[in-house]
Amino acid sequence: MASHEATPDPLPSDTQHDCYVGTELPLFAKAVRWKSYFGKVLTPYVRGDVLEVGAGFGGSTPFLCNRNVHSWTALEPDAQLAGQLPTFVREAEVPVEPGVQVGTLTDLPGEARFDCITYIDVLEHIEHDATELARAASHLRPGGHLVVLSPAYPWLFSAFDHAVGHFRRYTAKSLREAGPSSLLPVTFFYLDAVGVAASFANRLMLKQSSPTIQQVAFWDRRIIPISVVLDPLLLRSFGRSVVGVWKMP
Repeated sequence: MASHEATPDPLPSDTQHDCYVGTELPLFAKAVRWKSYFGKVLTPYVRGDVLEVGAGFGGSTPFLCNRNVHSWTALEPDAQLAGQLPTFVREAEVPVEPGVQVGTLTDLPGEARFDCITYIDVLEHIEHDATELARAASHLRPGGHLVVLSPAYPWLFSAFDHAVGHFRRYTAKSLREAGPSSLLPVTFFYLDAVGVAASFANRLMLKQSSPTIQQVAFWDRRIIPISVVLDPLLLRSFGRSVVGVWKMP
């Protein structure tokens, strides 16, 4: 279970927070190859007491929570999504049972500190991203990591991005520039090189506000295995998603 320091008390039931506007979370929860892929890439940085910002109903939690984690705090502003997380994660049999808090970083006690803070497809939903990351940095312990995974390339911004409340897509450069000066940049790279073509096709031709379950299944089963092989050969120099990692000195 999460320690007292890493798991603040839940907010009162009458505290109001935004409801998530997207409907894609259940669809992408089925993208297990993709989640397993980025999970393996990111888990070296995910250890100790972990804060997952924008955890949703826990769709990514089982792929990141590993045996080097001591405690896990899932922070989610949508109370309905947060309420689903314990059951979803329990069925996935994660090594550590997450503590769930409804809210945002502003609801954390000022003294709360973590060894890792993650934003998995979350930062693009936050209007003032640099302010958000600076606030996250204030909750990192020395040696702790801030880990962000977000959609890549502004030129891929589509009807889907608009429908789910994205403010932007990132390049490795723009993501790095959004990071706080108090943290040391560690690494910035892309994942899912082949997926760029699928995203471009949707933007150019399909212009859908949400993918179908068949499209997600095809991408996860057919495209992701190719990207897993191709990305390292391309030195992770481009891809559908961009990763940024910083470290607290």
